[in-house]
Amino acid sequence: MGRNHEVTNVHGLLDDQGELTEPGWSRHMLQKYDRRMIRAPKYRIKEWDYYLVLGEDFGAAFTVSDDGYIGLQSVSLLIFDSEPREHTETVLNAFPMGRLNLPSDSSEGVTEYKDRRLHMRFAPGKGKRRIQCIFRNFHEGKTLNCDITLQQPDMESMVIATPWDQKHAFYYNQKINCMRASGYILFDGKRYEFDPKKDFGTLDWGRGVWTYDNTWYWGSGNVDLDGNSFGFNIGYGFGNTAAATENVIFYNGKAHKLDDVTFHIPETGFMDPWKFTSSDGRFEMDFVPILDRAANLDFKMIVSDQHQVFGRMSGTAILDDGTPIHIRDVLCFAEKVHNRY
Repeated sequence: MGRNHEVTNVHGLLDDQGELTEPGWSRHMLQKYDRRMIRAPKYRIKEWDYYLVLGEDFGAAFTVSDDGYIGLQSVSLLIFDSEPREHTETVLNAFPMGRLNLPSDSSEGVTEYKDRRLHMRFAPGKGKRRIQCIFRNFHEGKTLNCDITLQQPDMESMVIATPWDQKHAFYYNQKINCMRASGYILFDGKRYEFDPKKDFGTLDWGRGVWTYDNTWYWGSGNVDLDGNSFGFNIGYGFGNTAAATENVIFYNGKAHKLDDVTFHIPETGFMDPWKFTSSDGRFEMDFVPILDRAANLDFKMIVSDQHQVFGRMSGTAILDDGTPIHIRDVLCFAEKVHNRY
Protein backbone atom coordinates (compact mmCIF):
# COMPACT_ATOMS: atom_id res chain seq x y z
CA MET A 1 0.00 0.00 0.00
CA GLY A 2 1.92 3.04 -1.23
CA ARG A 3 0.79 6.37 0.16
CA ASN A 4 3.37 8.73 -1.21
CA HIS A 5 1.76 11.81 -2.72
CA GLU A 6 4.64 14.27 -3.11
CA VAL A 7 4.00 18.01 -3.00
CA THR A 8 6.28 19.76 -5.51
CA ASN A 9 4.93 23.33 -5.79
CA VAL A 10 5.23 26.29 -3.41
CA HIS A 11 1.88 27.47 -2.05
CA GLY A 12 0.01 28.35 1.14
CA LEU A 13 -0.47 25.47 3.57
CA LEU A 14 -4.10 26.37 4.39
CA ASP A 15 -6.97 27.59 2.24
CA ASP A 16 -9.46 30.30 3.19
CA GLN A 17 -11.50 27.77 5.18
CA GLY A 18 -8.48 26.84 7.28
CA GLU A 19 -8.13 23.39 5.68
CA LEU A 20 -4.99 21.89 4.14
CA THR A 21 -4.52 22.91 0.52
CA GLU A 22 -2.64 19.74 -0.43
CA PRO A 23 -2.12 16.85 1.99
CA GLY A 24 1.10 14.99 1.25
CA TRP A 25 4.84 14.93 1.84
CA SER A 26 7.69 16.98 0.40
CA ARG A 27 11.48 17.16 0.51
CA HIS A 28 11.52 20.83 1.48
CA MET A 29 9.14 23.19 3.24
CA LEU A 30 7.21 24.18 0.12
CA GLN A 31 3.83 24.81 1.78
CA LYS A 32 3.89 28.07 3.71
CA TYR A 33 2.54 28.06 7.25
CA ASP A 34 0.66 31.16 8.38
CA ARG A 35 -0.85 31.06 11.86
CA ARG A 36 -3.38 33.76 10.84
CA MET A 37 -5.00 31.32 8.36
CA ILE A 38 -5.99 28.90 11.13
CA ARG A 39 -9.74 28.77 11.80
CA ALA A 40 -9.59 26.79 15.06
CA PRO A 41 -9.51 28.39 18.55
CA LYS A 42 -6.08 29.64 19.67
CA TYR A 43 -5.96 27.22 22.58
CA ARG A 44 -6.03 24.27 20.10
CA ILE A 45 -2.94 25.47 18.16
CA LYS A 46 0.29 23.59 18.90
CA GLU A 47 3.71 24.80 17.79
CA TRP A 48 7.14 23.49 18.75
CA ASP A 49 10.81 23.12 17.83
CA TYR A 50 12.56 20.00 19.13
CA TYR A 51 16.23 19.16 18.69
CA LEU A 52 17.92 15.88 19.58
CA VAL A 53 21.72 15.68 19.42
CA LEU A 54 23.44 12.34 20.04
CA GLY A 55 27.11 11.57 20.63
CA GLU A 56 28.81 8.22 21.13
CA ASP A 57 27.38 7.55 24.59
CA PHE A 58 25.61 10.77 25.53
CA GLY A 59 23.10 13.19 24.10
CA ALA A 60 20.71 16.03 24.79
CA ALA A 61 17.21 17.05 23.74
CA PHE A 62 15.78 20.57 23.69
CA THR A 63 12.14 21.62 23.30
CA VAL A 64 10.56 25.05 22.96
CA SER A 65 6.79 24.68 22.61
CA ASP A 66 3.58 26.66 22.66
CA ASP A 67 0.69 24.20 22.93
CA GLY A 68 -2.11 26.71 23.30
CA TYR A 69 -3.22 26.52 26.90
CA ILE A 70 0.15 25.22 28.06
CA GLY A 71 3.77 25.77 27.15
CA LEU A 72 6.36 23.06 27.85
CA GLN A 73 10.01 24.12 27.67
CA SER A 74 12.26 21.18 28.40
CA VAL A 75 15.83 19.92 28.31
CA SER A 76 17.01 16.31 28.69
CA LEU A 77 20.55 15.14 29.39
CA LEU A 78 21.03 11.53 28.25
CA ILE A 79 23.89 9.27 29.34
CA PHE A 80 24.39 5.86 27.72
CA ASP A 81 27.46 4.52 29.55
CA SER A 82 27.54 1.38 31.71
CA GLU A 83 24.81 2.92 33.88
CA PRO A 84 22.34 4.48 31.39
CA ARG A 85 20.39 7.39 32.88
CA GLU A 86 18.70 10.62 31.96
CA HIS A 87 17.46 13.76 33.61
CA THR A 88 14.73 15.95 32.16
CA GLU A 89 13.65 19.33 33.48
CA THR A 90 10.53 21.08 32.20
CA VAL A 91 9.31 24.64 32.69
CA LEU A 92 5.53 24.95 32.28
CA ASN A 93 3.78 28.13 31.14
CA ALA A 94 0.05 28.78 31.39
CA PHE A 95 -1.80 29.87 28.22
CA PRO A 96 1.07 31.06 26.00
CA MET A 97 -1.43 31.13 23.07
CA GLY A 98 1.10 32.40 20.50
CA ARG A 99 3.07 34.75 22.76
CA LEU A 100 6.30 32.85 22.13
CA ASN A 101 6.15 34.04 18.51
CA LEU A 102 7.62 30.85 17.12
CA PRO A 103 8.80 31.25 13.50
CA SER A 104 6.49 30.27 10.65
CA ASP A 105 9.36 28.72 8.67
CA SER A 106 12.07 26.38 9.97
CA SER A 107 14.79 28.02 7.89
CA GLU A 108 14.52 31.55 9.29
CA GLY A 109 13.67 33.35 12.49
CA VAL A 110 14.99 32.71 15.99
CA THR A 111 13.16 30.44 18.41
CA GLU A 112 13.83 31.67 21.94
CA TYR A 113 12.56 31.17 25.47
CA LYS A 114 13.84 33.10 28.47
CA ASP A 115 12.96 33.35 32.13
CA ARG A 116 15.00 33.67 35.34
CA ARG A 117 15.91 29.98 35.32
CA LEU A 118 16.07 28.95 31.67
CA HIS A 119 17.37 30.58 28.50
CA MET A 120 17.11 28.55 25.29
CA ARG A 121 17.84 29.89 21.83
CA PHE A 122 17.67 28.13 18.43
CA ALA A 123 19.06 30.14 15.52
CA PRO A 124 19.14 28.92 11.92
CA GLY A 125 21.84 30.47 9.74
CA LYS A 126 23.38 29.89 6.37
CA GLY A 127 24.15 26.18 6.20
CA LYS A 128 23.94 25.65 9.96
CA ARG A 129 21.85 25.85 13.11
CA ARG A 130 22.98 26.92 16.57
CA ILE A 131 21.51 25.65 19.85
CA GLN A 132 22.35 27.58 23.01
CA CYS A 133 21.03 26.81 26.46
CA ILE A 134 21.59 27.84 30.07
CA PHE A 135 19.41 25.94 32.55
CA ARG A 136 19.97 27.00 36.17
CA ASN A 137 19.21 24.43 38.88
CA PHE A 138 18.91 21.78 36.18
CA HIS A 139 19.67 18.98 38.63
CA GLU A 140 20.76 19.01 42.27
CA GLY A 141 21.30 22.75 42.11
CA LYS A 142 23.75 22.52 39.21
CA THR A 143 23.53 24.48 35.96
CA LEU A 144 23.49 22.88 32.51
CA ASN A 145 25.17 24.90 29.78
CA CYS A 146 25.46 24.11 26.09
CA ASP A 147 26.49 25.61 22.77
CA ILE A 148 25.99 23.27 19.82
CA THR A 149 26.25 23.88 16.08
CA LEU A 150 24.57 21.62 13.52
CA GLN A 151 25.74 21.67 9.92
CA GLN A 152 22.89 21.90 7.42
CA PRO A 153 24.21 21.98 3.87
CA ASP A 154 21.75 21.87 0.97
CA MET A 155 19.93 18.65 1.86
CA GLU A 156 16.50 17.06 1.64
CA SER A 157 14.24 16.53 4.62
CA MET A 158 10.86 14.95 5.44
CA VAL A 159 7.98 17.43 5.41
CA ILE A 160 4.40 16.23 5.82
CA ALA A 161 1.02 17.92 5.80
CA THR A 162 -1.52 15.62 7.45
CA PRO A 163 -5.23 16.29 8.01
CA TRP A 164 -7.41 14.82 10.72
CA ASP A 165 -10.98 13.72 10.16
CA GLN A 166 -12.11 16.79 12.05
CA LYS A 167 -12.72 20.29 10.75
CA HIS A 168 -9.76 22.72 10.88
CA ALA A 169 -7.43 20.08 12.37
CA PHE A 170 -4.07 19.50 10.67
CA TYR A 171 -0.44 18.74 11.37
CA TYR A 172 2.49 20.30 9.50
CA ASN A 173 5.83 18.77 10.37
CA GLN A 174 9.43 18.78 9.19
CA LYS A 175 12.11 16.33 10.26
CA ILE A 176 15.68 17.25 9.31
CA ASN A 177 18.10 14.35 9.87
CA CYS A 178 21.84 13.93 9.40
CA MET A 179 23.00 17.37 10.60
CA ARG A 180 26.60 16.90 11.76
CA ALA A 181 27.09 18.18 15.30
CA SER A 182 29.90 20.07 16.98
CA GLY A 183 30.03 21.94 20.27
CA TYR A 184 29.55 20.90 23.86
CA ILE A 185 27.35 20.34 26.89
CA LEU A 186 28.68 21.33 30.31
CA PHE A 187 27.16 19.81 33.42
CA ASP A 188 28.40 18.84 36.88
CA GLY A 189 32.03 19.54 36.03
CA LYS A 190 31.94 17.37 32.90
CA ARG A 191 32.26 18.55 29.32
CA TYR A 192 30.52 16.43 26.69
CA GLU A 193 31.98 17.23 23.27
CA PHE A 194 30.34 16.44 19.91
CA ASP A 195 32.46 15.26 16.97
CA PRO A 196 31.02 16.17 13.51
CA LYS A 197 32.73 13.16 11.92
CA LYS A 198 30.37 10.80 13.76
CA ASP A 199 27.78 12.76 15.76
CA PHE A 200 24.50 14.16 14.47
CA GLY A 201 21.51 16.29 15.36
CA THR A 202 17.88 16.04 14.26
CA LEU A 203 15.19 18.73 14.15
CA ASP A 204 11.50 17.99 14.69
CA TRP A 205 9.59 21.16 13.70
CA GLY A 206 5.83 21.03 14.16
CA ARG A 207 2.89 23.39 13.71
CA GLY A 208 -0.79 22.55 13.70
CA VAL A 209 -4.17 22.04 15.28
CA TRP A 210 -4.58 18.64 16.87
CA THR A 211 -7.52 16.62 17.99
CA TYR A 212 -7.68 16.06 21.76
CA ASP A 213 -6.68 12.39 22.11
CA ASN A 214 -3.77 10.92 20.10
CA THR A 215 -1.26 8.10 20.17
CA TRP A 216 1.76 8.22 17.92
CA TYR A 217 4.84 6.16 17.14
CA TRP A 218 8.07 7.83 16.04
CA GLY A 219 11.64 6.67 15.52
CA SER A 220 14.75 8.44 14.27
CA GLY A 221 18.49 7.91 13.99
CA ASN A 222 21.62 8.96 12.12
CA VAL A 223 25.05 7.45 11.53
CA ASP A 224 28.23 8.04 9.57
CA LEU A 225 29.09 5.11 7.27
CA ASP A 226 32.65 5.60 6.01
CA GLY A 227 32.09 9.32 5.43
CA ASN A 228 28.53 8.87 4.11
CA SER A 229 25.62 10.16 6.17
CA PHE A 230 22.65 7.85 6.70
CA GLY A 231 19.50 8.56 8.67
CA PHE A 232 15.90 7.49 9.02
CA ASN A 233 12.57 8.90 10.12
CA ILE A 234 9.76 6.43 10.78
CA GLY A 235 6.35 6.88 12.34
CA TYR A 236 2.58 6.60 12.22
CA GLY A 237 -0.61 6.88 14.26
CA PHE A 238 -1.11 10.59 13.77
CA GLY A 239 -3.97 12.00 11.74
CA ASN A 240 -5.28 10.70 8.41
CA THR A 241 -2.24 9.42 6.48
CA ALA A 242 -4.17 8.47 3.31
CA ALA A 243 -2.08 10.94 1.25
CA ALA A 244 1.36 10.13 2.65
CA THR A 245 3.33 8.62 5.50
CA GLU A 246 6.40 10.13 7.14
CA ASN A 247 8.64 7.10 6.56
CA VAL A 248 11.86 8.21 4.86
CA ILE A 249 15.50 7.15 4.79
CA PHE A 250 18.26 9.64 4.04
CA TYR A 251 21.59 8.98 2.34
CA ASN A 252 24.10 11.75 1.66
CA GLY A 253 21.44 14.45 1.74
CA LYS A 254 18.84 12.71 -0.43
CA ALA A 255 15.45 11.46 0.79
CA HIS A 256 14.25 7.97 -0.19
CA LYS A 257 10.53 7.50 0.48
CA LEU A 258 9.24 4.34 2.15
CA ASP A 259 5.72 2.95 2.45
CA ASP A 260 4.42 1.70 5.82
CA VAL A 261 6.71 0.76 8.71
CA THR A 262 5.39 -1.16 11.72
CA PHE A 263 6.80 -0.95 15.26
CA HIS A 264 6.69 -4.36 16.98
CA ILE A 265 6.90 -3.42 20.67
CA PRO A 266 7.11 -6.45 22.97
CA GLU A 267 4.12 -7.07 25.20
CA THR A 268 6.64 -7.97 27.90
CA GLY A 269 7.84 -4.36 28.13
CA PHE A 270 9.55 -1.47 26.38
CA MET A 271 13.06 -2.60 27.44
CA ASP A 272 12.88 -5.95 25.66
CA PRO A 273 14.15 -6.14 22.02
CA TRP A 274 11.86 -4.65 19.34
CA LYS A 275 11.52 -5.34 15.64
CA PHE A 276 10.65 -3.02 12.75
CA THR A 277 9.16 -4.31 9.51
CA SER A 278 8.02 -2.53 6.36
CA SER A 279 5.27 -3.17 3.82
CA ASP A 280 7.75 -2.69 0.95
CA GLY A 281 10.57 -4.68 2.56
CA ARG A 282 12.87 -1.66 2.55
CA PHE A 283 13.26 -1.14 6.31
CA GLU A 284 13.86 -4.32 8.33
CA MET A 285 15.50 -3.72 11.69
CA ASP A 286 16.19 -5.11 15.15
CA PHE A 287 16.33 -2.69 18.08
CA VAL A 288 17.95 -3.36 21.46
CA PRO A 289 16.83 -0.82 24.10
CA ILE A 290 19.27 0.89 26.48
CA LEU A 291 17.13 3.50 28.24
CA ASP A 292 13.41 4.28 28.50
CA ARG A 293 12.88 8.00 28.96
CA ALA A 294 9.42 7.56 30.43
CA ALA A 295 7.23 10.48 31.52
CA ASN A 296 3.71 10.44 32.82
CA LEU A 297 1.85 13.72 33.36
CA ASP A 298 -1.72 13.71 34.63
CA PHE A 299 -3.38 17.06 35.13
CA LYS A 300 -6.88 15.63 34.40
CA MET A 301 -7.52 17.66 31.22
CA ILE A 302 -3.88 17.26 30.16
CA VAL A 303 -2.54 13.70 30.17
CA SER A 304 0.71 12.53 28.61
CA ASP A 305 2.13 9.02 28.76
CA GLN A 306 5.48 8.89 26.98
CA HIS A 307 8.01 6.15 26.36
CA GLN A 308 10.96 7.47 24.36
CA VAL A 309 13.22 4.44 24.20
CA PHE A 310 16.87 4.88 23.26
CA GLY A 311 18.77 1.90 21.97
CA ARG A 312 20.81 0.45 19.14
CA MET A 313 19.40 -0.43 15.72
CA SER A 314 20.76 -3.08 13.36
CA GLY A 315 19.47 -4.22 10.00
CA THR A 316 19.02 -3.24 6.37
CA ALA A 317 17.42 -0.29 4.60
CA ILE A 318 17.07 -0.13 0.81
CA LEU A 319 17.50 3.05 -1.24
CA ASP A 320 15.25 4.00 -4.17
CA ASP A 321 17.68 2.43 -6.66
CA GLY A 322 17.72 -0.88 -4.78
CA THR A 323 21.05 -0.34 -3.01
CA PRO A 324 21.02 -2.01 0.43
CA ILE A 325 22.42 -0.04 3.37
CA HIS A 326 23.46 -2.19 6.31
CA ILE A 327 23.69 -0.64 9.76
CA ARG A 328 24.85 -2.13 13.04
CA ASP A 329 24.34 -0.92 16.60
CA VAL A 330 23.32 2.62 15.61
CA LEU A 331 22.33 4.72 18.62
CA CYS A 332 18.82 6.02 17.99
CA PHE A 333 15.37 6.12 19.58
CA ALA A 334 11.85 4.86 19.02
CA GLU A 335 8.86 6.05 21.00
CA LYS A 336 5.22 5.50 21.77
CA VAL A 337 3.39 8.55 23.11
CA HIS A 338 -0.24 8.91 24.18
CA ASN A 339 -1.44 12.48 24.72
CA ARG A 340 -4.74 14.00 25.71
CA TYR A 341 -4.36 17.76 25.52
